[in-house]
Amino acid sequence: MSHLISDLSYLAPWDWSPSVELVCLAMAVLYVRGLVVARAEGAERCGFWRPFSFLLGLLLTYGVLQTYFDYLSQHMFWVHRLQHLVLHHLGPFFMVVAAPGPALVRGVPQRWRRGLTRIARWPGLRQALAVLVRVLRDPYLAGFLFVGMVYFWLTPSIHFSAMLDINRYRLMNWGMAVDGLLFWWLMLTPRSAQGAAATAYGPRLVVLVATGFLQLFLGAFIVMYPHVLFNVYGICGRAWAISPLTDQQMGGCLTWIPTSMMSMVGVLVVLHHMLRDSAQQTERVRARPTGAQRPLPATLVARP
Repeated sequence: MSHLISDLSYLAPWDWSPSVELVCLAMAVLYVRGLVVARAEGAERCGFWRPFSFLLGLLLTYGVLQTYFDYLSQHMFWVHRLQHLVLHHLGPFFMVVAAPGPALVRGVPQRWRRGLTRIARWPGLRQALAVLVRVLRDPYLAGFLFVGMVYFWLTPSIHFSAMLDINRYRLMNWGMAVDGLLFWWLMLTPRSAQGAAATAYGPRLVVLVATGFLQLFLGAFIVMYPHVLFNVYGICGRAWAISPLTDQQMGGCLTWIPTSMMSMVGVLVVLHHMLRDSAQQTERVRARPTGAQRPLPATLVARP
């Protein structure tokens, strides 16, 4: 029994964050409530895999931030890179491909939705939101920020200060998680679900290939660099007795291979959306009445 309690203690938060707990709990409650409301309204069911994917992504994000894993990420470079692989790639990816928007909206109580709608209609706020949405929907800016944040936080001097300052450390993790959600939503959501200002598929493919290559280059550089770049883990103390250079090379591999693979998986998802949209367009064209079946213009109808 004591061994079981000891093992479960690793699931407890190492550095408890009320904001992380609140956001993760709120998203889980809204999503599950939205599924229940959708079923009560007779809406189309989303099956098993979409809820599983969303909750898995949310659970992974929570796990790397609010368990003993967070302690390990502060004392091993390769665990830190695994943490950011989840925050920036895997967690957001699984949540976005689940298309959780309708369920999350249904999960918000009607009274709250009406209040938020009224607030969003304020003239000044509406204009600011329109500008913000236009900026966030720029695929090239999204790609620049996505890769730029990885390069920024892996700059040795900046990484050194972030790992020793708890506020900067939390800012780094929050920034990676939020940026990952925005990026993968812009890249992977079908055009039909993004509204009138949907991002074209061509720029998405360009951005995904470019971000994959740039992360590949950074990871390869870290792996092949002959000296230790991130010596902060020697100051904090490493969780396991491996050489600093081996730790760095393992972290570089996680920056090199999985991130590039995720970009390629994103390319496949976008290609799937393109083929599906093309097939739907073809079906709509075929469903249109032929010229012989169309009614004659009024000017050509014989008058009595």
